[in-house]
Amino acid sequence: MAKALFIKRDDITKNTSLSGSVDSNKFLQFVQIAQEIHVQNLIGTSLYEKIETLILDGNGVIPDGDYKNLVNDYIKPLLIHFGMVEYLAFASYSISNAGIYKHSIETSETVSKEEIDLIVSKHKSYADYYSNRLIDYMCTSGTKSRFPEYYDNTDDNIHPDKQVTYTPWNLR
Repeated sequence: MAKALFIKRDDITKNTSLSGSVDSNKFLQFVQIAQEIHVQNLIGTSLYEKIETLILDGNGVIPDGDYKNLVNDYIKPLLIHFGMVEYLAFASYSISNAGIYKHSIETSETVSKEEIDLIVSKHKSYADYYSNRLIDYMCTSGTKSRFPEYYDNTDDNIHPDKQVTYTPWNLR
């Protein structure tokens, strides 16, 4: 089955500190990983595949209605931040024929691991918040009739995780 991202590049650059000049090839694979791991875990395989099909059938656009609202209001915000959580650990590294190397610019200062961990922790906190909003929405708003796929996962499908613990941001 073909794969479709539930968000666009601009969703990330407009809603995070990621510069618009960053090459999409550097971070979109991490958005795909976040989508497959975190979003699929939250909504289950059946609903995940339904949304993916709607995006592919609509040439990247979900038709107006409940599924579009679900993606725009609940899935996009958490995917933006889970994508950043996955990407930030690798942002300063490149792998080429010459090996693995770390980027540096003469006029810049490399941030410490602790500083990166703090940024990742903040994005994780945002992602957890939006995950809980999604779960609350899916469990309390009469979604059985609007999103039957959320309830019909079988056998080796991933069943929706209906329990995410919000991890607030801590300053040490």
